[in-house]
Amino acid sequence: MKRVKLLLFLTLLTNLVFAQKKPIDEFSTIDKKALLLPDSLTKSTVDIANYINNNFNTNQEKVRAIYIWIATNIQYDIENMYALNFYEKKEEKISKPLQTGKGICENFAALFTDICLKSGIKSFVVEGYTKQNGLADYTPHAWSASLVDSAWFLFDPTWGSGYASGGKFYKKINNYYFKTPPVSFIKSHMPFDYLWQFLNYPLSNQEFYDGKTQQNKITSYFDFMDSIQVYEKQSHIDQLISSVYRIEKNGIKNSLIYDRLQHLKLEIERDKQNKIVNLYNSASICYNDGINELNEFINYRNKQFLPKKTDPEIQNMIDVANNNLKESKTKLEQISDSEDNIKIMIKQLSKSIEDASNYLIEQQSWLNVYFSKSKYGRKSMFYERKVSLFGFPLN
Repeated sequence: MKRVKLLLFLTLLTNLVFAQKKPIDEFSTIDKKALLLPDSLTKSTVDIANYINNNFNTNQEKVRAIYIWIATNIQYDIENMYALNFYEKKEEKISKPLQTGKGICENFAALFTDICLKSGIKSFVVEGYTKQNGLADYTPHAWSASLVDSAWFLFDPTWGSGYASGGKFYKKINNYYFKTPPVSFIKSHMPFDYLWQFLNYPLSNQEFYDGKTQQNKITSYFDFMDSIQVYEKQSHIDQLISSVYRIEKNGIKNSLIYDRLQHLKLEIERDKQNKIVNLYNSASICYNDGINELNEFINYRNKQFLPKKTDPEIQNMIDVANNNLKESKTKLEQISDSEDNIKIMIKQLSKSIEDASNYLIEQQSWLNVYFSKSKYGRKSMFYERKVSLFGFPLN
């Protein structure tokens, strides 16, 4: 009987060992091929993605290859571990680890996400904070989310590459943070914006702090799949506004959330001002184009419509000028909540558009009379004095 128990124990132990090795064995072929990526291709995410697409077939294989290559080849920059910079451009976050071979969480996440996207896998960088040893961390963190076979999974190539201890970083591949289901990932990773929890019953920040990571189905149902589709169709500024709403709704539990919220609000204001400036500049361009077309018509009129054009071609000169002036006015009307100096500029440009439009109406009236006359009647209309360019009298 004891022999049977011993045999049973050994069998269970053997199964346990194989169960622990299975994740490694499952990806061993993919990992080996991924790590054969030539050094000559490692300075560009385009080249890396091309290698991935040429050597792996399914999205499951591709995300694994991307994950293991980054986790193995990019070293964690322990000296700059607190230097998370929300304002750094995405391109810089991606290029830094490729050029230096090291980076912090935002570099790992940005690199992983960019290669995924260029490999045809929908992916996002997610920003938030984490919990370690039961306590919320006081530094922000970044990771990735990817759509694999119609389901969303989370990836943390930073934590998956090793761990920090005593001011040093130790390289050790951790597969737990590869393709982790959202219900498991939320136990240690809390996004600032609950959209990126990928849960139908998102956790509040307070619940995350309290360790209550089981979804509370008493709360309102959240269709995150539909919300992501809406998010993808939104303009950048609308994405920011909706994110601010969700962050505030989920509770400002710590300074990290507050700082992120303030950053987003500043970005919204900056985007609004940029939109105003871009609209004004675009309106100015349309106005200038309209004036140029109008003056081109006047010059042509002063030359007695020579060389000869057809009536529709002549009318088109006026129409193009008119359309540009209308477009300029439309763009100005889209500007709201502008600063005082912009309001003055808008008022001045609006007056210029109005004056030009009135002058154009005069030219159109003259042209209507011209079109109504016979060949000889038309010629007599040019005996009048020359017409001034708009704003620039002829000598």
